[in-house]
Amino acid sequence: MTARRLVDFHCHLDLYPDHAEAFAACEREEVFTLAVTTTPRAWPRNQTLAAPTTHVRAALGLHPQLVAQYQHEVELWDQYLPQARYIGEVGLDAGPKYFRSLPAQKAVFEHILRACARAGGKILTVHSVRAITPVLDLLEAHLPSQRGRVVLHWFTGTRAEARRAVDLGCWFSVNAEMFRNDRHQKMIAALPADRILTETDGPFTAVGDRPARPADAALALQHLASARGTTVDIMSKMVLSNLRTLTDAVE
Repeated sequence: MTARRLVDFHCHLDLYPDHAEAFAACEREEVFTLAVTTTPRAWPRNQTLAAPTTHVRAALGLHPQLVAQYQHEVELWDQYLPQARYIGEVGLDAGPKYFRSLPAQKAVFEHILRACARAGGKILTVHSVRAITPVLDLLEAHLPSQRGRVVLHWFTGTRAEARRAVDLGCWFSVNAEMFRNDRHQKMIAALPADRILTETDGPFTAVGDRPARPADAALALQHLASARGTTVDIMSKMVLSNLRTLTDAVE
């Protein structure tokens, strides 16, 4: 299997020690990589690095875990939105550390969804830690599937929640770390094959003693193939086909 057959639909390239080299490596290895950002202020530099590449795209984000500190950057996010096709990382996080900011997170996420619906044609990568139901509620209320596409990043919900997400038109990006949990593995195995993408969420995941890199999306492919009883080659072709379908749908 060659790197040209890999997709990393959620990676924080700007959080690696050498930001520019992280972009260059994706290009050399021919890994389609979505470089997510955590604040709007980070987007211009990522977009500058991504623009001349064939394989990297930059996403305009405002991470839910940072909303308490950076809610004021919503206006900057609005300013950059017309230039951005990809949006992320955005969403909700109701974990213990961030629960107090959940009302502000919801307000920001609703704002983002409404803006994306007005603009049309956006592809979002969405965080939903301990907040899957409110994320799906807000998607259903504010972003019709014909106005944009949503990929649920590191989705760890129940099968019932996954079915609801599918009915709302959502996609799913999965990483190797998710397969450490038996329940999550079974949920992933039950997802529609035509809604699955791979990711690393690097550098927040690891391979051995180093941060995961986009090329490590190969590990997610291996786990997916095993969980779904198929070959890595077939799974790779399916993920690439899914990526083309996702991006073509909002051209």
